[in-house]
Amino acid sequence: MLAQVQSAALRGLDAYAVSVEVDVSFGLPVFAMVGLPDATVRESRDRVRAAIRNSGFDFPGHRITVNLAPADVRKAGAAFDLPIALGILAAAGLMPRTETSRIAIVGELSLDGAVLPTRGVLPVAIGLHRQGVDAMLLPAANASEASIVEALHVVPITTLADAVARLQQSPAEWPRATPAVAPPRREGLDLADIRGQATARRALEIAAAGGHHLLLVGPPGAGKTMLARRLPGILPALAFDEALEVTAVHSVAGTLGASGGLLVDRPFRAPHHTASEAALVGGGSQPRPGDISLAHHGVLFLDELPEFGRRSLEALRQPLEEGLVRVARAAGTVVYPAAFTLVAAMNPCPCGYAGHATRPCRCTPLAVTRYHDRVSGPLRDRLDLTLELSPVPYAALTGPATGEPSAAVRGRVEQARARQAARAGDTGAVTNSRIAPAALARVTRLGRRAERMLAVAATRLSLSGRAVHRVLRVARTIADLDGAPAVSATHLGEALQFRAPSQAPPL
Repeated sequence: MLAQVQSAALRGLDAYAVSVEVDVSFGLPVFAMVGLPDATVRESRDRVRAAIRNSGFDFPGHRITVNLAPADVRKAGAAFDLPIALGILAAAGLMPRTETSRIAIVGELSLDGAVLPTRGVLPVAIGLHRQGVDAMLLPAANASEASIVEALHVVPITTLADAVARLQQSPAEWPRATPAVAPPRREGLDLADIRGQATARRALEIAAAGGHHLLLVGPPGAGKTMLARRLPGILPALAFDEALEVTAVHSVAGTLGASGGLLVDRPFRAPHHTASEAALVGGGSQPRPGDISLAHHGVLFLDELPEFGRRSLEALRQPLEEGLVRVARAAGTVVYPAAFTLVAAMNPCPCGYAGHATRPCRCTPLAVTRYHDRVSGPLRDRLDLTLELSPVPYAALTGPATGEPSAAVRGRVEQARARQAARAGDTGAVTNSRIAPAALARVTRLGRRAERMLAVAATRLSLSGRAVHRVLRVARTIADLDGAPAVSATHLGEALQFRAPSQAPPL
């Protein structure tokens, strides 16, 4: 007999339907699986056999053929265990045959028949609902995640026997998963903890308001890491669509956590400088998101920037420009979102004390040049703001805190982003950092004084065409923070002070 069960698989963040076809016929007891299954899927034969027997069913002693259609796309993961087991039971006549054309089933099986959670349930639920699927049977541990898609009937399953019992009922009798209540946004580290560094605080505010990338250069202990870790606290709350994208990426990566609900905090990723290119941008034989995608709509902090591998750093060029990353493999190309705000930190020299007021630098000029050459000019050119930090004086460290708290700064950032959102129809970009060059000319019309200032700066600082556009984007953000409709010479001057020469190391 032949049985068919609907399931799904992922290609990046896009779900596509997979039809699990099971044929049980007379012949030698062979369990064959076709349809380009990977090693994990092929291993499901042993898991499914044990799960069926330990759930109280008889495993058919006949020839079993399982086809995963479409057969020309490689299938990966253990989420096909449950649909394969149900297909075998239906084809062998061990359970009533029910109509499952508009029901999708995913889940991994343990040897005792328990249904275990799987990765990528949220994007699968979104994709299947768009394709007309009405209901989804899945592990109870993933039910809160899938129930974010409110129009989909999510049925939590705990065991294989439970799944069989549900399929014997009418859909009206099925329970519905209770949607997880989104937790309140956590208050992160407060900007008021920063002593001194008024210019750095201003740079953080500009970066948050316009989504601009920031490079902090300073000696050890100047506060680079403290500043970077407080950037998420001044970013606006995630909109629902943004939270959905962030949650989907973390679901595919398997980092969603036990709660499984919608993520409401902006992600902050700080990979170690020994991270490989695949760990940073994503990869593997079956590509998974890397840190830059896990930082989508959040902050990616690269401390000790020159210590990262050259290939890893150069791989950041496309995501910094386009807000996405393409991972190409022989089987195809997977696209993951990567619209993050980069905060990079580095020392001014290998010993860390070049230009220090009291501690002498022990590095030779050649060593300093080699150190800065680890970060290529094209990558530096893509960083909107470069800031040189000085050590905080002792009096500022021990004196009373005078800086604004994160909540006050976040209020100005939200107002600036609201102004950018109002212009989104004209620019096609949500933040100023994403404005296309053609739209940029319309929203940053400069007066004569500002035009002369930019022309002189472009020559003296050897600014590339990309760098000029980035200066204009930062100036537009500063004007938005001031509530100004036009970019003035004052706004442009402040933007230029954060621009280091593209060919020279900031010393």
